[in-house]
Amino acid sequence: MDHIETPMPQPFRSQPAPCQTVTATEWELAAVEAARGRFELFSLWGAEDAVHMALRQVESGRMEILCLPLTDGAFPSVAAQHPAAARLERSITDLFGHLAIGTPDARPWLDHGRWGIAAPLGAAAPGPELAPYEFLPVEGESLNQVPVGPVHAGIIEPGHFRFTAQGETLVRLEARLGYTHKGVDALMRGASLAHGAELAGRVSGDSTVAWAWAFAQAAEAALAAGVPARALYLRTIMAELERLANHIGDIGGVCNDAAFAMMLAHCSALREEVLRAAEAAFGHRYMRDRIVPGGVTHDLDSAGRSAIAALMAHLRDRFPALIALYDSTASLLARTVTTGRLATEHARRFAAGGFVGRASGRDFDTRRDCPYAPYDELTFSVPTRAEGDVNARVWIRIREVEQSLALIEQCLARLPEGPIFTPLAPADAPRIGLGLVESFRGDVLVWLALGADGRITRCHLRDPSWFHWPLLESVIEGNIIADFPICNKSFNCSYSGHDL
Repeated sequence: MDHIETPMPQPFRSQPAPCQTVTATEWELAAVEAARGRFELFSLWGAEDAVHMALRQVESGRMEILCLPLTDGAFPSVAAQHPAAARLERSITDLFGHLAIGTPDARPWLDHGRWGIAAPLGAAAPGPELAPYEFLPVEGESLNQVPVGPVHAGIIEPGHFRFTAQGETLVRLEARLGYTHKGVDALMRGASLAHGAELAGRVSGDSTVAWAWAFAQAAEAALAAGVPARALYLRTIMAELERLANHIGDIGGVCNDAAFAMMLAHCSALREEVLRAAEAAFGHRYMRDRIVPGGVTHDLDSAGRSAIAALMAHLRDRFPALIALYDSTASLLARTVTTGRLATEHARRFAAGGFVGRASGRDFDTRRDCPYAPYDELTFSVPTRAEGDVNARVWIRIREVEQSLALIEQCLARLPEGPIFTPLAPADAPRIGLGLVESFRGDVLVWLALGADGRITRCHLRDPSWFHWPLLESVIEGNIIADFPICNKSFNCSYSGHDL
């Protein structure tokens, strides 16, 4: 593979994304090397006449994007060598009609046969009606299947879970997703950068800051645009506030699924205070549409600084007591310790990001390992654990809350003066760019192709949940059905970010 490696200059925000055209043989070789662990698969996506694969070389950390022109609408299956590619590969067939030759699983993934839009993407008419979805067979004695969903209690998004149990013990979980498919890929085609930024920020509502930043990075890389220093620091404050709100909420949610509602009540109150501080500082609880290509739309005034500073002091006062409560409640730890273990080998094989990967020993964080400004100027650590259970995923969140507090305080202390936005020069030729940002779930990726008129010709968005959902299926095996809610919440995969 040495002859097709293309270094990815850092940081992403100021450089175009290289795209190396390869042969089918080189494409298959890359899949083999990913399966062997030399490369990590970061994404796989289609276009009208090609397929693309984003890889990261493990030893050097270099990113490369491979482009394979299609032959008669087909391409060699990556999933045939590397299972992490399976669902992304199936979505390519759903969206574009491209066939993966040699695929181990040719079932539809996003397409339920009920789309109100043309399928595949860009076709003149909807595709043929699909046969009923076939779940994988399970053989053995005394097995029972328990179907759950797609409609769930409360405000949980739709997803179908097919449990196979032997007595109380689960021997298989297979998820069926795609119910929140919104046609984002089609909506992006022909959109302006401004509209594309709005769409990206709505991919997954709890990660709107991370998605908007990744899209802005991709646009700024494509157009070789600079961003004011103050805007970069404001983006970081927003991103860490978003991380705080989600991690604190998730800690409470995990405890609630273990029947310890007191932690949920306290964490929900703290999460609400984070959201209120975000609204006071940036005019929106979730900071939606605040990050745009070229900078940010809202500055931080003295009142906003005071609100965030007060929040930092309050969290530093209240959060340690809640963690002490978690760590001293034996009945709670009995539910979280050793439950839902994700093996380090599986985390690395699927390039699991965020707290899911780091709780299982995959020591990767985009902010440090694919650095983008201003994180390359800030001091922080990346917590990891090796146990891979629900408890480990809780503790990674706890330590990341502590790191986010320190990062926000650094940004407030170093916040430079100056403009918060620089208009981007229009494209004078087709351009491509890559964005990679650390969301609270892990790395989100945006690959953006612009036409000479500056409009979007293709935008691929990959949420970390694409790799986390199949890992959730693996960790539930050997547990009991009653442990699924706590395992599920400890992963907190995105439905909307996955289904697109």
